Amino acid sequence: MKKLLWFLPVFSIIAMNSCKTEKSSITGWSYNDPANGGFEKSAFLDQETGPNLVLVEGGTFTMGRMIDDVMYEWDNIPRRVTVSSFYMDETEVTNFNWLEYLYWLERVFAIDYPQVFKKALPDTLVWRDKLAYNEPYVEYYLRHPAYRDYPVVGVDWLQATDFCAWRTDRVNEIILIREGLFEHYTNQINEDNFNSDAYFAGQYESGKRVEGLPDLHPNRDFRNVRMEDGLLLPRYRLPTEAEWEYAAYGLIGNSLGERVVERRFWPWGGHAVRNPEEDYLGMMLANFKRGAGDNMGIAGKLNDNADITAPVHAYWPNDYGLYNMAGNVSEWVMDVYRPLSNEDRSDFRAFRGNVFKTVVKDQDDLIAEKDSLGRLQYRDVTEDENVDRRNYRRSDNINFLDGDVESNINPNWTDPPEAEEKSFKLHTKYQFEEDEPESNAMYDYTITSMINDKARVYKGGSWKDMAYYMNPGTRRYLDEKQATDYIGFRCVMDRLGSPKGF
Repeated sequence: MKKLLWFLPVFSIIAMNSCKTEKSSITGWSYNDPANGGFEKSAFLDQETGPNLVLVEGGTFTMGRMIDDVMYEWDNIPRRVTVSSFYMDETEVTNFNWLEYLYWLERVFAIDYPQVFKKALPDTLVWRDKLAYNEPYVEYYLRHPAYRDYPVVGVDWLQATDFCAWRTDRVNEIILIREGLFEHYTNQINEDNFNSDAYFAGQYESGKRVEGLPDLHPNRDFRNVRMEDGLLLPRYRLPTEAEWEYAAYGLIGNSLGERVVERRFWPWGGHAVRNPEEDYLGMMLANFKRGAGDNMGIAGKLNDNADITAPVHAYWPNDYGLYNMAGNVSEWVMDVYRPLSNEDRSDFRAFRGNVFKTVVKDQDDLIAEKDSLGRLQYRDVTEDENVDRRNYRRSDNINFLDGDVESNINPNWTDPPEAEEKSFKLHTKYQFEEDEPESNAMYDYTITSMINDKARVYKGGSWKDMAYYMNPGTRRYLDEKQATDYIGFRCVMDRLGSPKGF
């Protein structure tokens, strides 16, 4: 009887389908019928909302500078774009979330691959200041329970991206456990750990509670969950710059029909940074630096009740239900920085940073290959395999229209004359060469700018910033391997299907 109960949640979708006699509208053959080959049509109502996510309904908005450019950077020209609906974390990722991540990495990889765990450790030394006493934050901020609900900092862009990938696998693993397909497999170690891509590719079998879903194919008895079942969730990832800015404004609460009734300067209505409601009159709406030497106000009336960061649920959410889209910490986004991104970008799902890849397969091109950590291996696509494509040829499109050979004002830089080669190399640290795809001679990296293909955008104001940077249109950048005490992040997930859902 117990074994029978295991199968009930697993096979509920299949049982529902097998009772139906729905037929193909183009062939007339029945779906879910083993007698005619067993082509399956799984029941699907809507995408499940992942943990801590809220739906951000997409639409059109004016992206870019909406207030005076007091820094005179001129890198954010306003432009109308459309953002598709997506899911976003209602809060920044916290210290306690990161400790959960570190614990899992240590349990699975620490014995044979200690570098994996060490690579994920935040840089707690970012708190140090040569002329300030910040040692308590160095020692306590990440691990002490007093700060467990505060946003994690000291995390670079690469670490944030790795966290998103890890979170995807843990969420999908618990879904399979919930549905009765897997059990809690605590002996995962090294390459023997659940990975969503490896599972879809048939490269992970450990921890199964049952063989799988019943397969209606006449020559097979069971199968793994497939993409077509709609059971597992899409990847967690960092938001694009357009997505983050759109979500921060929360214009869904600032419109009447198809008309935005007031241009917003902040994630809330009005032009002030204090709450105008009678019950909360005068209270700060975000955590920021009010002025030189004023991080939190006067004792007895602290203006934002936070000297550094604040708990992630502090203050009021915007109209999408997102907390701290202004203040607290600035946040990493996916985009590579370019000063003229708003001139170059697409007006639909705008993003700069695409590097197209494909799964590495064996010599027969049938079986996907895994690395020593149990993850599928990916490689850059080649121009030879894209020779007939019109939408793209190259793998790395970071420099497209801004930094590539075609957009350079001096195309001869790619092959300097021998007489000028020494002078050329002296004044240009990075050159347009095939073995240096991240190079960007146009911006004279390390000589006249810090812009190259590793410069990542971060958005929003932080506890160290004046109010100006809390405007969602502001943008700054930092090398993807650098971390600070004022940059954190939150994850997003693609919304599949209807932009509004049910």
